[in-house]
Amino acid sequence: MTDHSNLELPGYRRPVWQTQPDYLFPRYVATQKRSPKAPLILLPHTLSEVTGPVFGHDDIGAQDHDLTSHHPGAPIGERIIVNGRVLDENGKPVPHTLIEIWQANAAGRYPHRADQHNAPLDPNFTGCGRTLTDADGRYRFVTIRPGEYPWRNHYNGWRPAHIHFSLFGPAFATRLVTQMYFPGDPLLDHDPMYLCVSDERARKRLVASLDWETTVPEFALGYRFDIVLRGREQTPWDAR
Repeated sequence: MTDHSNLELPGYRRPVWQTQPDYLFPRYVATQKRSPKAPLILLPHTLSEVTGPVFGHDDIGAQDHDLTSHHPGAPIGERIIVNGRVLDENGKPVPHTLIEIWQANAAGRYPHRADQHNAPLDPNFTGCGRTLTDADGRYRFVTIRPGEYPWRNHYNGWRPAHIHFSLFGPAFATRLVTQMYFPGDPLLDHDPMYLCVSDERARKRLVASLDWETTVPEFALGYRFDIVLRGREQTPWDAR
């Protein structure tokens, strides 16, 4: 048996296309402290770092994709269905990849001790879910539309409604994180976290589209949010 434990693979580099946010965006105040002050040193990954641990079907519950069904009562707010596909740079589906989401409740508050926003918590909504893409790279979540909330980045700053997405790929070292926004939100033009993606076309790929095909009559509006992992049409990722 060949020992591959010390095999070095090239580090992951940013694409040449300007699809990703800059590490430093002064209007996004937190980047002033956490952005690197010197060129990054890319550390090579070993084979074990990019091939494990592997997430299996047994780790995903049958209702983990439905954020509205985890408690005795229904959560407060507008039910929505968020769906889409995970694709590579050639438009091919990425099957069986773990997607996790987390979000604020309808009042714009997270159930976390660090969130002291003066808005009510919802005992029937914890705001997190997960699923695996199917053989065609498709995913689906049932949740509620999150509320906007204030943040102290600047005077009278409010974050647009958004849902956080985490895609793990085959290993922890390949994890990518992004945010999904909603069409027509007037706060987008005032949000430094959204605007830090300099390319307008790439920035608009963070905004979901209304999806009549998955809208359920008298139950929930559907939104489509496709995620492209690499290439010219790559989805912008958080630069943290």
